Amino acid sequence: MPTVAKKNITPVPEPLAHRIAEYGLEGSYVSASEKDSPWVPFGDSAFIRHLAFDVRTNSFCNILWVKSGGQLGTHKHRGAVSAMTLEGSFRYLEYDWVARPGDFITELPGTAHTLVSDDPNGMKAVFWMNGTLEFYDDGGDLEQVFDVFWFIDHYVSYCEENNLPINQELFV
Repeated sequence: MPTVAKKNITPVPEPLAHRIAEYGLEGSYVSASEKDSPWVPFGDSAFIRHLAFDVRTNSFCNILWVKSGGQLGTHKHRGAVSAMTLEGSFRYLEYDWVARPGDFITELPGTAHTLVSDDPNGMKAVFWMNGTLEFYDDGGDLEQVFDVFWFIDHYVSYCEENNLPINQELFV
C-alpha cells in the first residue's frame, strides 16, 4: 500500500478513547489489485472477487462478474442485500427493471429472484449481503445454502489450491 503523508490531522476528543483502543477494531483496505483479492470461479459463467467477511454478523461483500452474459440460479436471501452496478447490466427475471452502471439495488429478506445478464459484455456489481443465500433448482427444490463461512471457504480454498496468499484484510 502506498504511503500517504499525514498532515493537519484534526484531533477529535473521545471520552471513551481507552475502551476504543482496547476493544475497538479498525476498518480494512482492499486495493483494486487482484493480488489483494483474485477472481474466483462461481458457477459456469461467473466469478466473485471477495472484499469482506464478517462472521459476527454473517455478512459478506463481493463483486459479482458474469462474463459475456449469463444467468445465476434462482435464489432467496434470508437477510438484506445492497448492491451497485459497476459495469454492464443485469436484471432479475421476476422484475421489470434493468440495473446499469451507477444503479443501486436493495433486496429484502425472503424475496426470490433469478439474476440474468443479457449484456454481451456481461456485468459487474458489488453486493453487500447479510444472512444466508439459498439456491433452488428449476423445480423449486432447495439445492444449496451459502453463508459467510461458505464464502470464506470459497475464497480460502481457491487461494490454497492456487498457492495464493490469504488476505487477512478481508476478515473484518
